[in-house]
Amino acid sequence: MTLQKCLDLSVYAPALMAHDDRTVAVVRGMEGALPGLRLEWKVGEGGHPIKLPQRDGWLVDATTRGEIPLLCNGNVSYPLTVSGRNTSGRFGPGGQPLLDVRAELPLDTAVIAAAGKMLERVGEGARAFWGHATPDGAALDIAYQTAPTLEGPPSPRRGLPALKLLEHIRAPEIPYYLGWLNYWSAAAAQAIGFPDPARDAELLSRSRRTASGGWVVQLTDAPLDLDDPAHLDALLRAYERFPEIGGRAAP
Repeated sequence: MTLQKCLDLSVYAPALMAHDDRTVAVVRGMEGALPGLRLEWKVGEGGHPIKLPQRDGWLVDATTRGEIPLLCNGNVSYPLTVSGRNTSGRFGPGGQPLLDVRAELPLDTAVIAAAGKMLERVGEGARAFWGHATPDGAALDIAYQTAPTLEGPPSPRRGLPALKLLEHIRAPEIPYYLGWLNYWSAAAAQAIGFPDPARDAELLSRSRRTASGGWVVQLTDAPLDLDDPAHLDALLRAYERFPEIGGRAAP
């Protein structure tokens, strides 16, 4: 049996406050990006979906716990999920707590076509600092850039650079790492120096501005596959272009 490949989508935003309406904006943003998607089920015991008659109110109530509880589309054969939680300032960039929103979607034609719009709407809805959407295969390689080994520092694969842990990044506006699709708020773009028309012509050809003044930047035309030398080269060149990402720039 072949396992379904997935698209991992994450954004990092200011921590949730009680009665924060960003939870609803995130979920509605996902639904608006992918035709027919309804995220109106919670996940019960044994993984069984349970319909939520008052989904939006349930989401707002959950902000008092600092979370977006796990929601799904109710289809166990074609699952799409989203959740989020506040993280402690102890582990946040610059000592700041964050809202970490994560979604998982099947990597099929419909999701690939909608991925850029979905990342934008989730990022804007959460008022995120930055985020990404990346196929799970490439995301595993990227995880090695930050995961400490038993010997100490990370040991990245494929010649990718080692990146600092999130709590060692100096400010929340600085992206932790790169992905296939990248959401950069206006503040994040300013922090990393994007765009520079002279240096970013290729990236700008696959980028678009968001309503809030941020950017959605796509590294490769097809979903990122690091077994493809051209895709690996695109990722390496992007890290070289933006040394602030991952806290690699000299203080």
